[in-house]
Amino acid sequence: MMGLMAREEHRTATSTRIRTARTRTTQSATPSQPATRAWTTRLVVLGIVLTALNLRPAITSLGALLEEVRDGLGMSGSVAGLLTSVPPLCFALFGVMAPRLARRFGPGAVVCAGMAAITAGLLLRPYVGSTAGFLAASALALMGIALSNVLMPVIVKRWFPDRVGSMTGLYSMALALGTASAAAVTVPMTEVLGGSWQTGLAVWAALAALAVLPWIPFVRDRGRDGGAAPGASAQEKHARVEAPKLRITRSRTAWALAVYFGLQATGAYITMGWMAQIFRDAGVHAGTAGLLLAVTMVMGVPLAFVIPRLATRLPHQGPIVLALGACGLVGYAGLYLAPVAGSWAWALLLGVSNCSFPLALTMVGMRARTSAGVAQLSGFAQSTGYLISIPGPLLVGVLYQHSGGWGLPIALMAGLMIPQMAVGVLAGRNRTVEDEAAR
Repeated sequence: MMGLMAREEHRTATSTRIRTARTRTTQSATPSQPATRAWTTRLVVLGIVLTALNLRPAITSLGALLEEVRDGLGMSGSVAGLLTSVPPLCFALFGVMAPRLARRFGPGAVVCAGMAAITAGLLLRPYVGSTAGFLAASALALMGIALSNVLMPVIVKRWFPDRVGSMTGLYSMALALGTASAAAVTVPMTEVLGGSWQTGLAVWAALAALAVLPWIPFVRDRGRDGGAAPGASAQEKHARVEAPKLRITRSRTAWALAVYFGLQATGAYITMGWMAQIFRDAGVHAGTAGLLLAVTMVMGVPLAFVIPRLATRLPHQGPIVLALGACGLVGYAGLYLAPVAGSWAWALLLGVSNCSFPLALTMVGMRARTSAGVAQLSGFAQSTGYLISIPGPLLVGVLYQHSGGWGLPIALMAGLMIPQMAVGVLAGRNRTVEDEAAR
């Protein structure tokens, strides 16, 4: 009897020690989970910023050294003109692939691969020694940009569903900063590095390589949860990866957003490609004309952070669409009526108008309920939109050449602003593509 009681006391004490050990283990593990989650979130923020910085230097650095590249490769004027239309074409073709790749490998892994493609393309294209090789390497870099373009709103929606506006603003601000920096710094940096255009273009590969690093940890998790945010349940992760595809073409909002995206991209590419020439032809000094273009692009840095935050606080983004469109109309009117006298005012107004891009990205995140829906909407809107934007800069060049002045091209730019405002108001309505596609 005494032995039985002793064995029972021993079992009770042992059970108590085990429960105590488990409690201590649970208590010690719990504080580490928020710390790990916070560290991972900071890594995603860093990845978003570095990615955004790399989404335009491949284009604007080439524009700054285009004359040297033409001379170095013996590139004809027509091929050089084609080169300026390659970015939207690649964005349209390769952007379609992004949602499917994200479902299979996870958005983080695809963005990591995209940054690696940008690095390889920027490093190879100055040294291939032929026009065909230069175009192929440029297309490789642009493919990486296209994939990341589409998936940035997806990552923002997945990791920061309650901060879509602020995170889209941060991403857009970094994108504008990268665009303006590459345009302003490439030429002087090339001179400092010895004057070789190859070096001036290749140096931007270092920034792209740096952007690969934050996404490497998310490549390892692609097979488990597709890159879902930490803390999500297994059911949520499965739903995010296996969500059924929407019939996105049934959604009027998706079409409105795609056309809005295309028309704002048309205006942006026309501005980047031709605005400096408009000022120069009006009698503005070449250096001042370049500075005016830089001012237009720099305007996107602060406004790209403010506009998305404001957009997420409004039930309808139509008023912002109309305000940005009105700035564009006044800017184009000024370019026609008084290009020299009011040059700085027109540059500022067109810079404000070009902030339709971060607004479009914000609406992509707001017009779908799930990250899978955002992936489909982003791929459809950006791919279709960039296809729409391809003819614009070429048509402006044709009108300028045949009319001998800027009256008709400026009229075209202002005319395109009207349908842009109309479809923007439709895209800004408070509805989701999931509801429309299910009807």
